Amino acid sequence: MKRIMSILLVLAVMAGALTGCGGSGSDPKAPNKGTPAATPAPTPEPTPEPYEPNVLTGYEKNLDYPEGQRITAVMVNNITTCRPQRGLSDAQILFEIKVEGGITRFMAVFNDYNKIPDIGPIRSARDQFFQLVLPFQPLYAHIGQSVVQKQYIADYDYDEWNLEGGFDGKLFYRNRNRVNWAGKGVDTEHTAYMSGERIADYVARHEVDDRRSYNSTFFDFVDYRDPAYIPEGKFLEDGVSPAADRVTIRHSASYRTRFDYDDTLGQYKMGQFYSSKGSYMDTIDENNGKQLSFDNLIILFTDIHTYPGHEVKDLQEVVYNWGGVGYYCYGGKIERIRWEKGTPLEALRLVTFDTQEPLEINCGTSYVTVVDQDEIPGFKWEADESKVETSEAPIEETFQESED
Repeated sequence: MKRIMSILLVLAVMAGALTGCGGSGSDPKAPNKGTPAATPAPTPEPTPEPYEPNVLTGYEKNLDYPEGQRITAVMVNNITTCRPQRGLSDAQILFEIKVEGGITRFMAVFNDYNKIPDIGPIRSARDQFFQLVLPFQPLYAHIGQSVVQKQYIADYDYDEWNLEGGFDGKLFYRNRNRVNWAGKGVDTEHTAYMSGERIADYVARHEVDDRRSYNSTFFDFVDYRDPAYIPEGKFLEDGVSPAADRVTIRHSASYRTRFDYDDTLGQYKMGQFYSSKGSYMDTIDENNGKQLSFDNLIILFTDIHTYPGHEVKDLQEVVYNWGGVGYYCYGGKIERIRWEKGTPLEALRLVTFDTQEPLEINCGTSYVTVVDQDEIPGFKWEADESKVETSEAPIEETFQESED
């Protein structure tokens, strides 16, 4: 028994000695070569913020953006006796197109109908405007409509979103103070106004489906996280300056729109020609006394003529399905572009002049006009405002300002 205990004691001492020597006679401070070195975990790439642009301006959506709401388009009068209008300075996009008699009309487009201020005078609908917004299925507010537009509403089953003041008188009110306002002799038909509150009431009472999710913006916008794109005068005539500090658009003999670029504001300020005065005057929003101004100017040319069979009313047909030439102005610069539209259900596309690749315009508010190609000679841009005369000779007014 003592012999066995002695053997066990010797074995225990030897095991302790081997453990204290590291088991191999090596330096106990040396690393254990049998254990691989730990690999540092890779730094994860930051997840980029999702691209969530405002449908009408391209800016990043903020907390006030009405997610899931249809955009709203409102038709506004532009005969000279109805100026100044109300509510146009709040629009994200403003369209101006010639209608009957050589006059122009506006369509103001908004993200959120709840925030539309007092707006008007409201006028009747025309298909040349409706076709531009139809692909986005907006609420379309107006009073009255041409026979052609009425057919469009029927063909595209658009009654629910066709907010027609002639159908529901609560959608608008008459500003009686406008009748013979300032001695101008304004007819009652030019005194109707709407507001976001009235539109919201209409939507609620008629249970209008005002929900729509958009997976694309109205234009292809420059990513709001990227620098702005400055037009470089591409495809202008040789020797022509791309500087566009003043841009003048002639719609007809008596209707012209002019923009002056404000360097401090970084926007184009709008004015309109008055035949009776022989000069331009600032386009003011009567709600706030503010001159209308825009980040982007988009001028599109095409064939505009009277609809066959509608010569008495002089209803104007704007040819969209062929596309055409246009111009894009931003930051006091201009370049030549092309545009495409196709069928009424196809969205307006701006493309580069040479390759017809999508043209990205800068984020912001936009003025868009579609002009008869016969008026191309009256379109001009200037590099220096001081080189342009401040007034023009009066032009005889040959149109009838009172409309049906």
